[in-house]
Amino acid sequence: MQVVSGKRLNIFSKWQIPLAMLMCLSFTLPVWGQTTPQKFRAITVTGRGVESIPTTLTQVQLGVEVQGKTAQEVQQDAAKRSSSVVTLLKSRNVEKLQTTGISLNPTYSYTNNVQRLTGYTATNSVSFRVSTERSGNILDEAVNAGATRIDSVSFVASDEALSMALQQALKKATQDAQKQADTVLSTLGLKAQQVLSIQVNNASAPPPRIYQSNFAKLDRSAASAPTPVVGGEQQVDAAVTLEIGY
Repeated sequence: MQVVSGKRLNIFSKWQIPLAMLMCLSFTLPVWGQTTPQKFRAITVTGRGVESIPTTLTQVQLGVEVQGKTAQEVQQDAAKRSSSVVTLLKSRNVEKLQTTGISLNPTYSYTNNVQRLTGYTATNSVSFRVSTERSGNILDEAVNAGATRIDSVSFVASDEALSMALQQALKKATQDAQKQADTVLSTLGLKAQQVLSIQVNNASAPPPRIYQSNFAKLDRSAASAPTPVVGGEQQVDAAVTLEIGY
C-alpha cells in the first residue's frame, strides 16, 4: 500500500510543475491589440471674446399714479387711466406687455407729532418692449392716454442678434485661447498635440443698463414736445478654457 501511495504522489508531482508554469505564462502573455495610452504634458489657457452689437429695442416701464381723498376714488381713476394706456399700447403692437405693479397706499400728514390720514395714492405700472425708433412716439402717446410716470428705460438687442453675437464671441474666445497656447509652446520650442479638455466658462450678454427717469411724475401739458430716444451698443462676452497636450 505504501508503494501505491508513492506512485500516486509521484504522478501528481510530475504534472504539478508544468501546470504551475502554464499558470504563470497566462499572466505574462501580452493581450493582442492593446495599446498603452499616450501621456501628455498639458498647458491650460483661457481665451476671451467680445462682440458688440447695436441695441434696436427699448424696454420701458411706465404707469399711472393718482391721488385722492378716498380709496375708491383713486382706485377707480387709476384703473380707468391704466385701461386707456394698455389699450393704446396693444393697438401699437408693442412686445412683452405685462403688468408689473398695482398698489394702493394711504397718505398721512404729521402736525405736532400727530398723524392724520389725508387721502390715498394708487399706482398701476406696466412694462413693454418696442423698437427704439418708435419708442419716443409711444412714450408721448402713453402720456396723452393717461400715463403719469416713466420709471425706467433700457436698451437691448433682439434675441436673434444676441444669439448670433454669442456664437461669434465664443468663436473669438476659442481662437484667442488657441493663439495663446501656440505662442507659448512655439516660444519654448514645443508643439501642441491635441486638445484634452474644453470648458466654456462664460457666454452671456450683460443685463441691459436701466436709465431711471429724472422725474417720477410727468406733466401732461408738456407732452406735446416729442421725446427723443437714442439707443447704443450692447456687448456680449465669452470665455473659453482649453487644456492642450504637448
